[in-house]
Amino acid sequence: MTAKPDTASQKNARSRMGGSIVNASNGPATANSAYPLFHRTVEPLDLSSVERRGQPLVGRESPKQSRPFGLKEAPTYRPTEEEFKNPIAYIQKIQPEAQQYGICKIVPPDSWNPDFAIDTSRFHFRTRKIELSSVEGGTRVNNNYVDGLIKFHKSNGVNFNRAPSVDKRPLDLYKLRKAVETRGGFGRVCKLKRWAEIGRDLGYSGKIMSSLSTSLKNSYQRWLLPYEEYLRVAKPGVQQQLELENGGPLTPSPGPSPLKKPHQQIPSSLRDDAPTIRASEALNDSLSNGDVPIKSEAAAASTESPRPAPTSGFTPVNPGGFTPVNAPSSSSGFTPVNMPSGANRGSEAGESTPKHESETTNSAVMTTLDFRPTLKRQLSDSSGRKSKRLKQDVAAPVAGSRVIQPRTVPRDRGSEWKPGDGCDSCGKSEDQERIIVCESCDSGYHMSCVEPPLKVRPDEWHCPRCLVGTGEFGFEEGGVYSLRKFQEKAAIFKENYFREKMPYDPVLNCNRPVTEDDVEREFWRLAKGPDEGVEVEYGADIHSTTHGSGFPTVERNPRDPYSTDPWNLNILPFHHESLFRHIKKDISGMTVPWLYVGMCFSCFCWHAEDHWTYSANYQHFGATKTWYGIPADEAEKFEDAMRKEFPELFETQPDLLFQLVTLHNPEKLQKAGVKVYAVDQRAGQLVITFPRAFHAGFNHGFNFNEAVNFAPSDWEPFGEACIQQYQMYRRDACFSHDELLLTAAGNSVNIKTAKWLAPALERMLDRELHARAAFFENSQSAGGSGIDGSAHASTDLQDMQQIEIETEEQDPTDTDFVCAFCKAYAYLSRFTCEHTGKIVCLLHAGTFECCDASEKERFTGAVSRRTKPGLRQSHKLHFRLTEATLRQVVNKVLDMSRKPQQWTEKLNHLLEDDPRPALKSLQSLLREGEKIPYALPELPELKRYVDRCNEWVEEATNYITRKQQNRGKNNGKALRKSTAKSAEAEERERELRKVDNIKKLLATADEISFDCPEIQNLRERAEAIEDFQAKGREALGQFKNKTINELEDLVEVGKSFNVDIPEVDALERLVLILGWHDKAKQFCKHAPTLKEVNEAIETGTKLHIPEYDEHLSQLRELKQNGDVWESKAKELMAVENVHFAQLDALSKQAATPTLPISPDTLAQVESILKKQREAQDRILNLYHRSRGIELRNRPKYKEVRDVMEALADLNSKPTGTLDLEREQKRHEDWMRRGKKLFGKANAPLHILLQHMQFVETRNEACFDLKDQPRMPVEPSSREHTPQGSQVDDGNLSSREVFCICRRSEAGMMIECELCHEWYVYNFYIIKDTAGSNRSSRYHSKCLKIGRGKVKEDDKYTCPICDWRKKIPRDAARPKLEDLRTWQSEIPDLPFQPEEEECLEKICDHAQQFREWLKQYINPTQPTTFDEVANFRFFLRKIEGADILLADETNFLRHELHKWAPVAPEPPPIIEVSQSTRKPRPTKQQKLMAQYGVDNPDDLPQHLRTKRKSDTAPKTQQPLQPAEPGRKSSAISASTPSNSVPPAAPMTVQQTEDNEPHHKSSPILDPALIDPALAGTTVFDPATLAPDSPGPFTSYNDESMFEDLTTGSL
Repeated sequence: MTAKPDTASQKNARSRMGGSIVNASNGPATANSAYPLFHRTVEPLDLSSVERRGQPLVGRESPKQSRPFGLKEAPTYRPTEEEFKNPIAYIQKIQPEAQQYGICKIVPPDSWNPDFAIDTSRFHFRTRKIELSSVEGGTRVNNNYVDGLIKFHKSNGVNFNRAPSVDKRPLDLYKLRKAVETRGGFGRVCKLKRWAEIGRDLGYSGKIMSSLSTSLKNSYQRWLLPYEEYLRVAKPGVQQQLELENGGPLTPSPGPSPLKKPHQQIPSSLRDDAPTIRASEALNDSLSNGDVPIKSEAAAASTESPRPAPTSGFTPVNPGGFTPVNAPSSSSGFTPVNMPSGANRGSEAGESTPKHESETTNSAVMTTLDFRPTLKRQLSDSSGRKSKRLKQDVAAPVAGSRVIQPRTVPRDRGSEWKPGDGCDSCGKSEDQERIIVCESCDSGYHMSCVEPPLKVRPDEWHCPRCLVGTGEFGFEEGGVYSLRKFQEKAAIFKENYFREKMPYDPVLNCNRPVTEDDVEREFWRLAKGPDEGVEVEYGADIHSTTHGSGFPTVERNPRDPYSTDPWNLNILPFHHESLFRHIKKDISGMTVPWLYVGMCFSCFCWHAEDHWTYSANYQHFGATKTWYGIPADEAEKFEDAMRKEFPELFETQPDLLFQLVTLHNPEKLQKAGVKVYAVDQRAGQLVITFPRAFHAGFNHGFNFNEAVNFAPSDWEPFGEACIQQYQMYRRDACFSHDELLLTAAGNSVNIKTAKWLAPALERMLDRELHARAAFFENSQSAGGSGIDGSAHASTDLQDMQQIEIETEEQDPTDTDFVCAFCKAYAYLSRFTCEHTGKIVCLLHAGTFECCDASEKERFTGAVSRRTKPGLRQSHKLHFRLTEATLRQVVNKVLDMSRKPQQWTEKLNHLLEDDPRPALKSLQSLLREGEKIPYALPELPELKRYVDRCNEWVEEATNYITRKQQNRGKNNGKALRKSTAKSAEAEERERELRKVDNIKKLLATADEISFDCPEIQNLRERAEAIEDFQAKGREALGQFKNKTINELEDLVEVGKSFNVDIPEVDALERLVLILGWHDKAKQFCKHAPTLKEVNEAIETGTKLHIPEYDEHLSQLRELKQNGDVWESKAKELMAVENVHFAQLDALSKQAATPTLPISPDTLAQVESILKKQREAQDRILNLYHRSRGIELRNRPKYKEVRDVMEALADLNSKPTGTLDLEREQKRHEDWMRRGKKLFGKANAPLHILLQHMQFVETRNEACFDLKDQPRMPVEPSSREHTPQGSQVDDGNLSSREVFCICRRSEAGMMIECELCHEWYVYNFYIIKDTAGSNRSSRYHSKCLKIGRGKVKEDDKYTCPICDWRKKIPRDAARPKLEDLRTWQSEIPDLPFQPEEEECLEKICDHAQQFREWLKQYINPTQPTTFDEVANFRFFLRKIEGADILLADETNFLRHELHKWAPVAPEPPPIIEVSQSTRKPRPTKQQKLMAQYGVDNPDDLPQHLRTKRKSDTAPKTQQPLQPAEPGRKSSAISASTPSNSVPPAAPMTVQQTEDNEPHHKSSPILDPALIDPALAGTTVFDPATLAPDSPGPFTSYNDESMFEDLTTGSL
């Protein structure tokens, strides 16, 4: 739908009045976009580009020396981290001072810095447009008046394009009108000739023209006087029309009788006595006849009698007339903030009150979501949260700003009604061509229905309603922005605005930077001046529930510690000390934060928080925000000053200060006597506003704030007063105050809560019971005679009865208990109309015309003929709680609040009744007081008094109880270290244990004046002590007649008093001396331990026993004998070779009864002797067993070795040790011969068995008879061994084996070019150029071929085919014959060797293989070429074994050379097979190579190896002497004989020096191999060339020790 173009005057008027112009914004996006904004992702805001707390952009804040207008600074607080933990407690701490200013600033500690939690790439919001000249009250009044004046003259055909000029200056018509009005009006000014005075007030005093007075008078008479006369006549009629449409006035009034509905069926504009008709007639007369006075009856046009004056709240400007603030919106694009939606305006029923939302005939209109940034009372979202703004003004901002375009709610003319479709006066739609439309509000009227009727359609016409004005004002809707776009807009605006306004600074060589003072002064200049139309945008009242909060929340950031921080504005309203935790629903804007995005000059107008609560505003980032605050004590002065300054605004909008649309200069407020304070808020700072503190402010640039309300307990009286004011002004409340109080009472109430809750509940109870009583009184009166006074009033009633009362079990919903007239919550009791369903509070019940029933019917609930069929009563009364239940709830809280007072009364009675109160009663009262969670003034003093009594009792108990105390001086702790601290403690204890202290305690008890059982017990104890002292003196004088037991009993009695009594010390000393003598007598008869003798002597010395005492002398003699035995025993045990005979003699001597010895020393002697005997028995046993005939009866070598090693701890050689050592050496010599056979001569003895086990494992695979000759086969896999493959179980029949090791495939393989056998290699596959696969993986124990030695085009020949290729061997291979010889020596050994079983297996496997091989190799039989493959197979198995079969090896090698020669020379004859390893260098050799010397003596002194003869340590095991060093051909001579070669890999070259010994043909006759070779010298070693190393002779090797211990391939 396209609207008609606006004229200039219309545009100006709409701009000033904030009319909504759809899509008038220059924002980056609109709500009509096809793609929803909450799905859009834009470039995020760079947070480093804005001022944030802790960032370099934030400068150090310095206090301002002076502010514009001379304003004082509100206080700034900087809490410590400890103080900052509890926000409510800290705010209550600063409240006494800060509340005097209305606002204050809190700077959090440096450690408190929450992250900004909003996703700025998805955050969008809609702004409101603010024209600065319109928000200031004075400027707005001027604009409204001039707009009405222009419309008035244009409606009458007068062209009023510009204001008249006086003295070449435009005349301010509004100021002229105010000047005339303040001097009594036009007539009085003319009569008193005060035009010149008015001219001077208007600023024309400088150049006064002779015709100034005439010019001013003519201008007023021509332009202003007709409009003023029209207003005087038309305003009452317009106000009456608004009153009928909106249901009553909003001026402060008790409102017992709402406005009646005269002429319900006839529109006011059609009645003959309509004020608008009379006003139009007067206007026509004035225009045609000149100045014609208006009839005085027009002033009395209102049909309602004056109401009583209000007792509180705003004072109405026109108490006799109607001053609406909730006028409905016109059909234009403008929706005011100070009025409801007006859905019932001009309804067909002509009701005087607006219908409830659920009753609206145009339900589609009422449920349409309307986005209005200026409306603060709105529903937050569709999740059921309430809003702290008017319910009628619904907004639907959602996450991502999926904004709906604003729509104004029109009058209820039907769902299809459009502007101009019908007449707003008669309600008819006939004669469409005769309907004219108001240029301002688009309302249609028949030309015959206007006053006076029009015959010709005017070019421009305005209805009386628009000419008079309704005072409606709002902000125009702005655009939709992301934070980054709005930041750019704000920066460009500020830069462009101040670019030409700042003076040039010669020091900076540029314009002076803009300061905060510059911005503040410019803001108020723009707000004051009506000529500059500066317009800014402000993102205000953005719902955090839909757009997200700047603070982390538990839902979105559960792990962020700031999501549960008490200063988080999402958490603060629900602090355990905030009353909002008792509200059952979230209220957006109060309990749920709202967001504010500002730019330079964007502002918020004067207002107090809803329900006069506290508020907290946190600035997340951005430029400074300046706040102005007025404390609650100055609120009434502020309201009076605003009413006096802008009476025109308050005349039409008496609740103007509830609307957040008006600013006023702080300078003028101060001149009016109002205290105004200011504070500047910066990033990371909080501003707190206090209850009923009016505040306003503006922004210095782009910033982002978040605000929420909270309510500590001290807010409650303010909240109650605010609710009463809301009810007087018919303002919607955000929540029910009574419901909050009862919810708090229903929860767990403590005394702290009850202290503020009880008075509030009492006031609520009194108010509710008074309202119920008043209603019942009116109901009784109505039921008796009829309220309307007519005698026949009851004849229409079918049934006369009292109104029905219904008590509810559950809380009603919010919409079910809102009064239809005053908008207050009727929570405790409400009056419902069964006809219309309307709800009324008790204050307006019966008097409010909710239906067509009479007041009598409404008060009594009686059913008449007009009542709907089926209703038992026309009206009902609903009580949430009965009076008894309500009193019970209140009394419960009162009882809780009175607990402190009751406790104080108990204390006073106790002190007054008994001058010596019982301590038990005082303690009980103290415990009771400590359990009361409330500050009791008397409790600290009582606690000090009871503590003093308890200290006395505690001190007295030490003297009363018989229990031994820790400070007894003879309980084992009396002998302390002689330090200053201990001496001081002993002195203090002695003072406490004096007998006189008991008497002092009794005197102190009389001084304190209290009573307890300990006082009497202490008196009895004092008497008992006196009796004991008498008995003690008697016992000391006659101790010879007393036994020790009697004296000890007497001492115990004295100690039980817990005081130092001289008689106790004397008796105790006497008992100790007598007891010492008895003990000494026993020691002399039967010697104790040496320690006991020493203690007895020491005790006697302390008791001052004389030296000549017989018992003391005997004890000293015993001590001397014991010391001699002790020293001798320790001396014998300390020597290296213990003399067991002497130790045995000492052991026997210790059995003497009179010899005191140390039990520990005796135990050590016996232990050594026991070990000696056990070792000797074991050695003799082993030696005798070693001489046995049967080998299996002889001991095993391991057993003997363990016994000999155990002798090292004895440091001696028992009998038989030397014989056993000789036998052990003979056995170990046999083991050394075995090591030499295997080439391990220098290895430790235990290596022999490990190596033999390795040999056995290898030979088992090589000599396996199941491994038969076969054709060459391909390995099953050319890749790495797959996971999960079967493990080699040693069964050669179930697998294919390769290589000399005769193992299955392991990784990658290499193939011999001649025999095509596969050998294990190092994880590589080599492919030749012909494409045939050649696996080349060598195991490190097979051919020792390094990875880098094999190239892709190499061809490999194995050592089996080419005898010159040496097979790397880590150890020598003994001949089977030598092993048999070594095995034959076992029966002569003294012990059973561990190697016997392994040696037998090695020999048996080799012998079995030799026997099996004889069928294939017989030197007496000729061989053929066909046997070459078998010969290679057998030679491969023999070469892979670690046992040398010399004859078979030589035979097979020569046969292979004979039939398949590779080398030009025949192979030599092998008799031995030695290791191919080169000896590793010793540590000394490495050092010599490092320092480049050849002689070890040339090394530095600290690196020289000591001589073996010098460094040989003393043997620690005498039973196994060090074995003489031996040298090996494979180990350097400098290597110690018993050392293990280092485990470091080494590259070794095969040389002639370690070649096996070659022998000529006499060892084996060639004729035995081949008869054709008889008489030749094929095997002559001289004909053999030395081996030259091939490409595969270098290899990497592991440690020999690791080879032998792991045995791995």
